[in-house]
Amino acid sequence: MSHDLYQNHDTFALAGRQFQSRLLVGTGKYKDLNETRDAIAASGAEIVTVAVRRTNIGQHAGEPNLLDVISPDHYTILPNTAGCYTAEEAVRTCRLARELLDDHTLVKLEVLGDQKTLYPNMPETLKAAETLVAEGFEVMVYCNDDPIAARLFCQMGCVAVMPLGSLIGSGLGIVNPYNLRIILEESTVPVLVDAGVGTASDAAVAMELGAAGVLMNTAIAAAGNPVLMASAMKKAVEAGREAFLAGRMPRKLYASASSPIDGVAFR
Repeated sequence: MSHDLYQNHDTFALAGRQFQSRLLVGTGKYKDLNETRDAIAASGAEIVTVAVRRTNIGQHAGEPNLLDVISPDHYTILPNTAGCYTAEEAVRTCRLARELLDDHTLVKLEVLGDQKTLYPNMPETLKAAETLVAEGFEVMVYCNDDPIAARLFCQMGCVAVMPLGSLIGSGLGIVNPYNLRIILEESTVPVLVDAGVGTASDAAVAMELGAAGVLMNTAIAAAGNPVLMASAMKKAVEAGREAFLAGRMPRKLYASASSPIDGVAFR
């Protein structure tokens, strides 16, 4: 398969839609809307997530509107429930997003346990997911790296599960690849690594494990040069995906020559 052919055919399917980019990006923590626009453009992302409780997408008339620089005509807007700590808050936020975005039903659900760790509150997340699916939302759910919880989200009808690589904004990378591998093996919907990516190599590792995609915000927005880091993340996700499809060489304890000498005549 040529590189061009790979690029054309290795699309990312989500909720019945096809996407070329497997990198999903957030819109928070940038210094201004211009930097937000430029970094997201450099990332090549097609799906852009927006914290409805923290970002104006039309609910505050007269204030700068993110959608003026991140147009729904060019990006799939993914409203999220960042900042919600109960199922009730999360469900209410998704309903608001649906109204603001003309009956948009694709949402990213996250229900947090506390402000110190931003670790997901799984009982509240399960409760909110069940309600949202019943109301016709297409739910992408942020969760811990628990294979049993991931299975439950698949069974209830979520369109993607998004286990954390490590804590939100920590930059620690993939701290438990073994649980992620189990989730990837068992999941019946796309698995995207969400949270904890710090640099390009972390994104590549997530993709090499077989993730359908990676979502990140802080790793780009908090970089010294966010636009350049966005470009690096684009390449890392593509490289990790290609490495996964190619299949890595077996690990060996000892060296083996790249140029074998069996059968070579010496004089």
